[in-house]
Amino acid sequence: MTSFQQARIDLGGQLRQLREAVHLSGKELAERLRWQPSKVSRLENARQTPTEDDVVAWAQAVSATPDTTDELIRQVIALAERHDSWKQRYRSGLAAIQEDMRDLEARTKLFRAFEPGIVVGLLQTAEYARHVFRKVKRLYSAADQIDAAVRVRMQRQEILYDRSRTFRFVVPESALHTTLAPADVMRGQLDRLLAVSTLPNVEFGVIPFGTELPSAPINGFWIYNDAMVGVATMTKDLVLRDPDDIAFYVNAFDAYAKVAEFDEGGREVLIRILHAYRKQDPH
Repeated sequence: MTSFQQARIDLGGQLRQLREAVHLSGKELAERLRWQPSKVSRLENARQTPTEDDVVAWAQAVSATPDTTDELIRQVIALAERHDSWKQRYRSGLAAIQEDMRDLEARTKLFRAFEPGIVVGLLQTAEYARHVFRKVKRLYSAADQIDAAVRVRMQRQEILYDRSRTFRFVVPESALHTTLAPADVMRGQLDRLLAVSTLPNVEFGVIPFGTELPSAPINGFWIYNDAMVGVATMTKDLVLRDPDDIAFYVNAFDAYAKVAEFDEGGREVLIRILHAYRKQDPH
């Protein structure tokens, strides 16, 4: 067991003890917090990482002391700032990571993502996601939760239809030629991107081949509101909260977006790539 997962288990145990000390069932606490009962279970059983807001609300609901609340916040911050290896995180479970992402996205009104080599998870089809998770499982020796991970990833996508939120995605054309699944699955994925690109609160930009890039696309990154940036490397999952770091990535995103094709221009690129995959059809 990794240190990250052990810390999450310890925190979940403390939350459970606080709930039980005031003789509340998980369902009763969920009702008091206006949460789904499953969220209480996920937090207590270390299947999801709590946020600062989560533990503050929990502490208030069980009348915890200020010192106890401060200690819970300290532990959550330590978890959030931990630069754990992806191998360690994936061993804690593919589905658990998807639950963490869904909770983070639920608190985000403006989501910006740049991905140089893969379709963003929020836009993946189930079959594309399944092939991606199989590769992740093999590379990181992840727990075998592929079906559950795909299910949660699909559930995460419901947020795209919430018009109170804005989503901006930018990818180089090369990312959409990166064949992470069979040609028929890639065609289905391109169809999905065409459909999502027409949603009124979604901007999907493609940087066509031959376009001069403002900088080398080394890593993907995701900007949540103006509060946090996630940066993924092969071995580290970085969470950046420093205002200077956030400003840097916002500027980087804007530079990529400036040279990307959106709306009909972006869809023309998607259709061209879709035709290329259709040519691979042996029939």
